[in-house]
Amino acid sequence: MAANAQNAKRRKLWSDILINGALVLLVLGWTIPTIGLLLSSFRTRFDIQTSGWWTVFPHREWETISSMPVPTDLDRNGVMTIQGAQGTFEQFRVGVVSVDRKTRIVWIGNKRLGTLQVQQLKWTMNLGFTLDNYKQVLGGKEFQIKQPDGSIETVKGDNFTNAFLNSIIVTIPATVIPILIAAFAAYGFAWMRFPGRKLFFIMIVALLVVPLQIALVPILKDYVFLKVNGTFLGVWLAHTGFGLPLAVYLLFGYISTIPREILESAFIDGASHFTIFRRLILPLSVPALASFAIFQFLWVWNDYLVALIFIGNKSDVQVLTMRIAEMVGSRGNDWHLLTAGAFVSMVLPLVVFFSLQRYFVRGLMAGSVKG
Repeated sequence: MAANAQNAKRRKLWSDILINGALVLLVLGWTIPTIGLLLSSFRTRFDIQTSGWWTVFPHREWETISSMPVPTDLDRNGVMTIQGAQGTFEQFRVGVVSVDRKTRIVWIGNKRLGTLQVQQLKWTMNLGFTLDNYKQVLGGKEFQIKQPDGSIETVKGDNFTNAFLNSIIVTIPATVIPILIAAFAAYGFAWMRFPGRKLFFIMIVALLVVPLQIALVPILKDYVFLKVNGTFLGVWLAHTGFGLPLAVYLLFGYISTIPREILESAFIDGASHFTIFRRLILPLSVPALASFAIFQFLWVWNDYLVALIFIGNKSDVQVLTMRIAEMVGSRGNDWHLLTAGAFVSMVLPLVVFFSLQRYFVRGLMAGSVKG
């Protein structure tokens, strides 16, 4: 018995190690690129092009301590020995470490007119951070940026501020409206009896498997006829329609688990369905509402296809994802701006998620256990 118990403990220990190890690797796989993205957004164009983002942490790097002309008595077509370092011209062009491994000799130039740099390993940190990237991304004016060589470059901002506000205008109503409608519908399906109740609920759940892409063209034709295409109202209605099936299904699973005795007591006290919904159901359903709010907010905020179809490429109503797509096309090599623009788009979703994450698991588990 003791041996069996010991084997069970050992298996559990290894199981915990494997699970926790996999979780650590998963977290690192998401966190490390995010940290790199954040740090790169504060680095200059020159630093990004010449060194990796990890150089902001303490590391050893070759640093030039002196320069000297190439001795004239060297056989430049063969193997040369210079201050304890031995190699060919091609090897010295890359850099040859001396025998004592304390210095490195680098040949700068060609065989005829070259110079030698003596380099030494030193601990260093690349802390050349700047806010110019965010100023250029958020602003619409012209900015003057000082280059490493001392010259001044005048560049035009990308004006993300207007697109950021447009994304907020689109996302908040497109999140609140389906939550309110779905909460009413879920309460009706859970606690009210009416003809065709099960059939309607099955139809709503079946809409979860319908790809939104097949509905874009018919809806767009209707929008053009109703003259709401290119407006925020059209995008609100589209996201509301696409988000309602999941919202109704998720909220129904939670509301249906609320003890019936609570509602019966309210009915005995003379409360109407609307009063029960407003005073009891909504406060008790906060975890499920918050869980769906996270899903809907992230989906609408990061949406590009629906906004492109129903808003179009109008600059005054352009959302953040469309503005980033334009910047990728026009500034594909400017990583200092792309990383700053990416983090501007990530700030608000991160705030929403961490504000509501305490309800997230409870909302996802809604309706999984009854009785």
